[in-house]
Amino acid sequence: MGGFVSVIPGDIPRLDGQLAVSRAFGDKSLKMHVRSDPDVCIRDIDAATEFMILASDGLWKVMDNQTAVNHVKLLMDPQKGARKLTSEAVALGSTDDISCIVVSFR
Repeated sequence: MGGFVSVIPGDIPRLDGQLAVSRAFGDKSLKMHVRSDPDVCIRDIDAATEFMILASDGLWKVMDNQTAVNHVKLLMDPQKGARKLTSEAVALGSTDDISCIVVSFR
């Protein structure tokens, strides 16, 4: 039961050339090669934290963190911010699926 991780310039590492190694949930055909235990990270949110962006690699492959934050800050509306980020990812040439949620803390 082996597999391989491919690393192609301009892309993220993928298991058997298919599954992004950062994504192990829900892909039955590759379950024998990957663990589906989640990584959990706990962060304190202070009064200065305005929002959090949760997005798939379809966004992060074409946009850096600060650019995403800037787009959301300009709109100051979580739903409009998420829509803007997904439309910008498409405009930037993303060919992967794009999921995005903006959570407001205000």
